[in-house]
Amino acid sequence: MSIFEKDLTEDQIMMKEVCRRFVDNTIIPFISTNWKNEWDLTPESRLPDSILQDADKIGIRTLAVPEEYGGMPLDQEREVRTFAIISEEIARGDSGLADKLVQNWKVSVLLRELASKEHQDMWFGKLMEDPNFLFAHALTEPKGASDRWLGYNAPEAAMDTKAMKVDGGWVINGRKHYISNGYDAGLYVIYANTAPGKGMLEGTSSFIVPRGTEGFSIARCNETVGCRYMNNGELELIDCFVPDNNLLCEGTALSKAGVYFRPGKIIQSAKNLGVGQAALEKTAEFVQNYSRGGRLLIKHQIVASRLADMATRVSAVRSLVMQAAYACDMKTNDADALCWQAKVFASQEILNVCQNAMELHGGMGAMLDAGVEKLVRDAAIFLHMDATVDISHFKIVKALWPDTAGVYAGPEI
Repeated sequence: MSIFEKDLTEDQIMMKEVCRRFVDNTIIPFISTNWKNEWDLTPESRLPDSILQDADKIGIRTLAVPEEYGGMPLDQEREVRTFAIISEEIARGDSGLADKLVQNWKVSVLLRELASKEHQDMWFGKLMEDPNFLFAHALTEPKGASDRWLGYNAPEAAMDTKAMKVDGGWVINGRKHYISNGYDAGLYVIYANTAPGKGMLEGTSSFIVPRGTEGFSIARCNETVGCRYMNNGELELIDCFVPDNNLLCEGTALSKAGVYFRPGKIIQSAKNLGVGQAALEKTAEFVQNYSRGGRLLIKHQIVASRLADMATRVSAVRSLVMQAAYACDMKTNDADALCWQAKVFASQEILNVCQNAMELHGGMGAMLDAGVEKLVRDAAIFLHMDATVDISHFKIVKALWPDTAGVYAGPEI
């Protein structure tokens, strides 16, 4: 038992064990047997409804839903660590499925903190009633994504998507792309510029937009290299009217969304970790059971050295992720820096782990039906999920040395 497992509560241990059984008995066998599904260009055909239904039965699809609506009760002082534990376990089976579920958690956190009682009743109710119902969070646009999160707050960086106030509501026009769950969600949180000429932090608002709203359409499913069991989507809003009560937060939506930005970095890092753990487990089993040159692979020194390096990197990532998760739960002063550091470190180190896994599997590592190359593809995509590595580096510097760090764009102030 690791030092982190000793710190887990009985509830966390139970949830971790239930998720591990779900992954071992349901997810891994499905992925292994149906590996061609990942490449089905009909997005609806990739992941059967039964997978989300099984996830719903053990409570992980609605992890952040308040208990009063039927969600699983979570210790608020350990919530982010619980998210990390569950994210790692699910991503060990499939990172796309993990991301599919994670969007529900993130938007649920946002709704419980910002939405009216009326909207909570409606959307938590729909989420609990339908085991295949999904949430999506739409920030990214063709113009830019994480580059908007540099140390400046300029009108030039504002959202291209705009919402104009009209009698009784708002009219939204714009386009969002690379949206997790964007292709098949039932409810979207859309961010839009509502105050042209102001900085992003004062002029960005968020809106609740249900699927099927007039003027709102799903333009396409983005075909990604990895995480393909989560259907990434592109959204189009043309004169899309939403009533006044669908305004979630006016003007300061980006600041208010901070309630899940930190946990989001932890969850992202933990998903990386799960992929790395899967690569380590697959490789350890392979090198201890296959022989080359008259001896087990693990008895070759170069193989043993690489395996040791993989295990060390996975352990190091887990240590930083859990340290950052603890800081996030406790709201410590170094939480921001640690969350960004965990995100960067996990994405880089786990890609290295997966590359080693592919090498140690030899030619088999490149075969689609072996499942190792899938881990490399999934790990590669993490470099720019939830902010690119370079942008994250800027955020780390800003968090650690706020008084002297540059603004990275525009005039020095």
